[in-house]
Order: sequence, then structure tokens, then C-alpha cells
Amino acid sequence: MGRVMRFQHLSEACLADAIGPAGLSDEALTRGLMAAAPAHDRLCQLYDSGGLPALGAVERDDDLAQARALAGDWRARLDDVIVAGIGGSSLGGQTLHGLADPSLGRATGGPRLHFLDNVDPGRMEALLGTLDLKRTGLLAISKSGGTAETLAQSLILLPALEAAVGRAGLGGHAAVITEANDAPLGRLADRLGLPAFAHDPRIGGRFSVFSVVGALPALLCGLDVGALRAGGREVLRATIEAARVEDAGPALGAAIAVGLLQEQGIAQSVLLTYQDRLATFGLWYRQLWAESLGKDGTGTTPIRALGTADHHSQLQLYLAGPRDKMFTLIMPATARRGPVMDAALGTAVGAPELAGRPLGDLLDAAARATAETLARNARPVRRLLVERLDEATLGALMMHFMLETIIAADLLGVNAFDQPAVEEGKVLTRRYLQDSDP
Repeated sequence: MGRVMRFQHLSEACLADAIGPAGLSDEALTRGLMAAAPAHDRLCQLYDSGGLPALGAVERDDDLAQARALAGDWRARLDDVIVAGIGGSSLGGQTLHGLADPSLGRATGGPRLHFLDNVDPGRMEALLGTLDLKRTGLLAISKSGGTAETLAQSLILLPALEAAVGRAGLGGHAAVITEANDAPLGRLADRLGLPAFAHDPRIGGRFSVFSVVGALPALLCGLDVGALRAGGREVLRATIEAARVEDAGPALGAAIAVGLLQEQGIAQSVLLTYQDRLATFGLWYRQLWAESLGKDGTGTTPIRALGTADHHSQLQLYLAGPRDKMFTLIMPATARRGPVMDAALGTAVGAPELAGRPLGDLLDAAARATAETLARNARPVRRLLVERLDEATLGALMMHFMLETIIAADLLGVNAFDQPAVEEGKVLTRRYLQDSDP
């Protein structure tokens, strides 16, 4: 169904014409698009009125001077940076970091980034025992400034850093991103003289990747944040300016996903990515989709998978288990890329199909085969084909899914931007801590 700027969005195999009765019928798709048209109009009106600052961040180029200065300083001086945050305060940055450096250490020439997004005491002890704190930085991120996990991490790490570099040196080794309010994280920054970056109170964590929340970790990785935002801007403008709702890729995707839920009972959404650099993208998507849509008894459950690794752990269920899943495959071009498998050795041991081929040929063939096999087994599947995986393309993909999520929420009649159900657990956590001895 056409080219969407930096990637192709092919969704025909979600339809009954391609996969039979398990797919979305033409009539159901038409109904979905008719419902998506006013949802698309509302999105455009909200954006035009300035009501979506999370999306408007891609239009800016004047808000990152302080972040660029700090990133340049830390890249020159530090070996390691701990990013303390949870949920939307961490997953966007992790996804961008994955693009720069999925597993190989300091490939970008800057510090190693350690995303501390849990409160596992074992990991904290191991990290403190491993790093040279005199050459380590801490970036603590919490929108509210009161996130218990981030505060706990900071209350351990800041004293440890102070012991290593002194109170006078602490401002060169730690910074925070938080709202400008009277909350504990902001108070910590004031008390210790730390640089503080303002978290826009109108931007929720899971929609914050284009703001300083995602931009500062990206700059620490040496990524081009301007290109990231440019890719997001291309998708945003194409969506806003689409003359017909079916020409807006995110609206079409939302109509299909909601249509499959309502017409076919497809209550799970599997995102299967084919490159290690996109492994964390699936975690970012999982939070975005789950927290935005899971309200009032509706929504679909997002599942993150990685090809080809999860072919060997999940694909059996996907192909022969319950017909309750929609599949989205993100497929970067890998054919004819990568190290070459030894031709003589491959032939000698009876693997001629591998002999003399670049490793990327196997990943490409497996991805194409999986998409085709899912369709043959009447599983709704769409493909997002990526020619070049870089900052602009990643920005485009992230904007696509943000817009698709917002429109899907409108179609389901829920607010994409709140998460009221999780507040009860936070209240109980604080109560249990207050009622027990330290």
C-alpha cells in the first residue's frame, strides 16, 4: 500500500483478499477508514493548535544548546555514563543508543552508556564495583521528579560520585532532566549544584523521545539528533497533509489494527524486528502501545520479538497457535551485506546454500520467508521495509508508531496520553515503604 518516505508500509497481507476470512474484509476496512477520517481530522486540529508538543518537538532546532554542550564535555572527559530512569524516561534513549552501538562497547568514540531502568540491587552493586567513578557521569531522568525508582538510584549514585570527585566536582559528573517543579529530583539538583534540563510538563514519557529526554542520550552516543527529528518531521507532515485518510500511513495502520480487534478478535500485536540495532525499538513500542491503549477494558497486547532469534522460541506458536495476533515485521535491507561465509568449508560440510554468501543474505531470506509463511497460515501480517537504517529512518519509524498509537486510541475512545491504572500500585509501594523499617 505505497511508499511511506523512508520505508515502505505494506499491509495487504492483513486483508481478507490476501489471506482469506482471517483477514480484514474490504467492508470492514472501509468502515475503519471512515472512522479514522474524523480521528485524523482531530489529530490535525490538535496539532495545528499546538496541543501536541510531543510531536512539535521535531519542528524545533533551538532547544538543545545546553544538551549539546554537556554531551560534548562528557564525551571528551568520561568513560561511562549511567542513565537512571524508567519507562518512557529510559526506553527512547535506549532505542537511540541501540542504533549507535547495540553491543560492541565504545563504538561511537564517546562514553559507554548504562541504562539503569530497574532497581535490582545486584546490578547496582555490580555496576558500582566495575566503574571508575572518577570518569563516570550520571544522567537522572524523571518527568515528575518523584519517580521512586529513579530517586532510589540517584540517592545511591550521587553520594558515590561525590565520594570519588568531591562536592565541587559533582556538577561536572551528574545532571537531571525533570519538570521545573518542587519535587525531590529537582531539589537534589538544587542542593548539589547539578545542571538541570527542563522536561516539558505537556510531554508524557512514552512520547518524549524527540525532546531532550531522548536527545541528550542520543548526543552522548554521537548521533545526529537533527537527522532524527528530520525523519520524524517528514512522517508528521505527510500525515497531517494527507488529502485522503488512506494515504496517511499511521491512520491506515490504526484502522487495520483496530478493525482486526473489533472484527476478528485479534487482541495481540507482535512487533518483529530484524536487526539487533532495533532490538530495543520493540521495548519502546511495547510501552507506547500498551500504556496508551490499555484502558476501559479495551486495547491490544503488544509483544516484542527479534528475528531470527525468536524464530526459534516463538514462531511455532505464531504459526500454529491461537489466531489472535497481528504481526508487524520491520525489515531493514541486509541482503548482500556483512561478512562472507566460507564457500569451500560450507560446501564441504553440506551447507551449499550458505557457502560464499554474506551473512545478511540469511537474515534477509529468513525475514522474507517468515512474512510469507505467516500470510500463508492466515495470520495478518504487514511489512515495513527499510533500505537504510540511520537516524532519519529511525525518527520516521518512531513518529509513525506514535501517530498510529494516537489515532488508534481515538478509534477506541480512550485517552492516549494518561495511564491512571498504574497509579494505585505506586501509592501502595510508597505505603509499604513507609510502614516498614529501613
